[in-house]
Amino acid sequence: MPVIIIGGHTRSVGKTSVVAGLIAALRDLHWTALKITQYGHGVCSANGEACDCATADHSWAVTEERDRSGESDTSRFLVAGADHSWWVRTQQGRLAEAMPRIRAILAKNENAIIESNSILRFLKPDLYITVLDPATADFKSSAQQFLDRADAVLLHSAENSAGPAWKSVSLKPVIDRPTFTIRPPSYVTPEVVDFVRARLGSVSSQT
Repeated sequence: MPVIIIGGHTRSVGKTSVVAGLIAALRDLHWTALKITQYGHGVCSANGEACDCATADHSWAVTEERDRSGESDTSRFLVAGADHSWWVRTQQGRLAEAMPRIRAILAKNENAIIESNSILRFLKPDLYITVLDPATADFKSSAQQFLDRADAVLLHSAENSAGPAWKSVSLKPVIDRPTFTIRPPSYVTPEVVDFVRARLGSVSSQT
């Protein structure tokens, strides 16, 4: 069963839109989608305030999405055409505890697409794509750690020539990887779709 991971260097760079876009463009692959959120110390909050990610009495929780209103990220995955959609919430640094449940979900489904960087510590996907926005300064340590594992880069079109806003981050680890320029709101171009389908086709031919 092919597994795709979509990561990115920080919040709000379009990871969810990429996942939804690929699901919609490749609906024939009957996706199971997972979004992994690590909470604590403002990790999943844009302004450091309390969020609704924390679980009540456990260090992790896995919830299957049923709502098709499109109001949440996991609901957007269903609207895009995913067969199943799951929200995995863990305390920061506790993702390992949820991995048995995640692996059980993956084992029961045909193709999976996961929004996360941190899960790369525990899974070797068939395809890892990272989303980078030069206009956004924050660059998470997890994104830096796994940058060299990216099979392709989705790079937001730069609106100025001043260079990327992030500091002390080198893109040398992906200099030889396929790079696709994206211009939101179009996060998934036909070229990206063709690349993903070709890679998944090569995976299937090897199994």
